[in-house]
Amino acid sequence: MALKKIQSALISVYYKDNLEPIIALLKQHGVKIYSTGGTQKFIEEQGAEVIPVEELTSYPSIFGGRVKTLHPKVFGGILYRRENEGDLAQAAEYDIPAIDLVIVDLYPFEETVASGASEADIIEKIDIGGISLIRAAAKNFKDVIIIASKNQYGELEEKLKAQDGGTTIEDRRYFAAQAFQVSSHYDTHIFNYFNQSEGIPALKVSESKAKALRYGENPHQAAHFYGNLEDLFDQLNGKELSYNNLVDVDAAVNLIAEFPDQTAFAILKHTNACGCATADSVKEAYQKAFAADTTSAFGGVLVTNKPVDKAAAEEMHSLFFEVLIAPEFTEEALEVLKGKKNRILLRQKMALPGTKMIKTLLNGVIEQDKDLATESKSDFKVVTKVAPCEKEMDALVFAAKVCKHTKSNTIVLSNDSQLFASGVGQTSRVDALRQAIIKAGEFGFDLKGAVMASDAFFPFPDCVEIAHEAGITAVVQPGGSIKDQDSIDFCDAHGMSMVMTGVRHFKH
Repeated sequence: MALKKIQSALISVYYKDNLEPIIALLKQHGVKIYSTGGTQKFIEEQGAEVIPVEELTSYPSIFGGRVKTLHPKVFGGILYRRENEGDLAQAAEYDIPAIDLVIVDLYPFEETVASGASEADIIEKIDIGGISLIRAAAKNFKDVIIIASKNQYGELEEKLKAQDGGTTIEDRRYFAAQAFQVSSHYDTHIFNYFNQSEGIPALKVSESKAKALRYGENPHQAAHFYGNLEDLFDQLNGKELSYNNLVDVDAAVNLIAEFPDQTAFAILKHTNACGCATADSVKEAYQKAFAADTTSAFGGVLVTNKPVDKAAAEEMHSLFFEVLIAPEFTEEALEVLKGKKNRILLRQKMALPGTKMIKTLLNGVIEQDKDLATESKSDFKVVTKVAPCEKEMDALVFAAKVCKHTKSNTIVLSNDSQLFASGVGQTSRVDALRQAIIKAGEFGFDLKGAVMASDAFFPFPDCVEIAHEAGITAVVQPGGSIKDQDSIDFCDAHGMSMVMTGVRHFKH
């Protein structure tokens, strides 16, 4: 734990917030400071003496500031090995001073891309000198301490106060690791910007914000969430989100996004909807969703796409549920819902971003496009002699939306505004249908005139046969089986209608 006193520092930063205490400490310990441009002016305003980098290198800042620190006297001062006799001799020969501390941050590339700036502005935010200084100082962590982000100013301040202006090898190695995290994250976003048009087959993912979760799917599994949930939600009440909560919340917001022009409500358990409905109000939509499975709703994740008012809040307050997601809550609704201190209330601020999905698998990672296809009436191809009536067409659209977000093999039974039941995650489509019919009966739904949606084609006519016996009159499915005609013929013989979409929605 031997301390190495900082005797010289190079400071060149974009963000100067909270840098003042560090400047004061360096001044207090008599540290020689080198700096550039706006940072130099800022340090001098703090009453500290500064040696301009231009004076060290005997070169001005050139090419509009693109080249300031890229010089052997700067990089030599950072990189030379203090215990190496040859390096010491060359440093003396070329009058290269040692630099013990480097404080540098990077131009805001991510922020500039997110702002919608022009490509010319974005390219100018690709940092060259800063990234090089970070890598050089981190490489020579045995002798140099690197602060690569404004987020680390506070940590450095604490170290300098506690250790009388010195650092340990453990400190320097820790900050070096942090620096390489900063540099790799930065380069990942630059690559991904360019790769939007180039399509190079490489996967680069970097999330620099991590949150430890209580545990994973089960208590013996450790887990973290990487990302910034605050961009997506304001948490208004309740305990911290768990791994399973997050998985269900993701499923919930994806499902509810299918109903942009209606007041919709869904209740999910283990990523599957046990209730889903549309109505004129959130209260009524909740009542209809809850009625689909009053047992499974216990401990579920609830989601709606409209503001929750007091009437809706009072209706759902007696139910034990883990999470409720909505775009807004009235003050009166919050007063009711906060009556349960552990109940998680999330205000959703934006739609889910991104068009890709990734998952670890075997000894690698698989990536795919998100399933963004949603079929409407215009996508339906009527394949039976009898076409669905308008109300049945609306019901088929509703059922297909829910089916898309349900684990395969799945069958969904509904009318035009309410999920009656679904069979989820079955090894055969027949089992899924039978499960759905039994469940609908248990919760009092008459399936006469109901519709059926399937996530994939029917290899045999058995499903439409069973559906007919239950009273179902219209079916939506992708089609594509070599025996499609068998199912069509049965429907024609029994007055049922069937539409095909040509789009399969497996969900594993």
